Amino acid sequence: MRVNRILLSSSLIVVALVIQVSVLARLHLPGAVPDLLLLTVLGLALVYGHVGGALVGFAAGLLVDLAPPADHAAGRYALVLCVIGYLAGLVKPESGQVKSATGPMVVVVAAALGSTLLYAGVGALVGDTAARHVGLGGLLFTAALYDLLLAPFVVPGVMALARRAENDPLAETSSTAKAGDVSSGWISGGTGLRIGGQRSGLRMKAARARMARAGRIKGVKRL
Repeated sequence: MRVNRILLSSSLIVVALVIQVSVLARLHLPGAVPDLLLLTVLGLALVYGHVGGALVGFAAGLLVDLAPPADHAAGRYALVLCVIGYLAGLVKPESGQVKSATGPMVVVVAAALGSTLLYAGVGALVGDTAARHVGLGGLLFTAALYDLLLAPFVVPGVMALARRAENDPLAETSSTAKAGDVSSGWISGGTGLRIGGQRSGLRMKAARARMARAGRIKGVKRL
């Protein structure tokens, strides 16, 4: 199961990063850039929980920090996505299935705002003042808007793939075999009861026949 998580998370993160760098970043939309990688981390965190979400977020953020054309300090976005993945994993549904789209949409908006604020805050600590020149208010609004519009096409699909990867075919096969053993046990037990019942019925009939014969013999002697 852990191998499935690693393989699926790595594949989704690489695909999301390639699409974001090669397609979304070149759209030149006003304000922020749609964060496909953030939505991928959110979808995985809502299935894997807070620990898995933090690990996936850290790995995804570190890949962004090292991938060209990175223009910020390494580890900055890794810290942001690690915190966001951990917090998103805390609201993982107990049943593992989301009953309505309201919860994930709220998580997406909160993650978009929180990641932008946290990224700007970490940048201010290391001397990066780019967010002040661009306008933090515009970045927050456009980041939440773009991610919210993109989320219905990304988050449900990522969650569905993560749930499917969680199902272990070996475990299903063993459980099916156990169920077959139990059912065969019930069948054999039922057959034994039937055979035993038939034998007891034959014995009762034989005993009744003997008693009837004895009664007849006694009656003849009396006569």
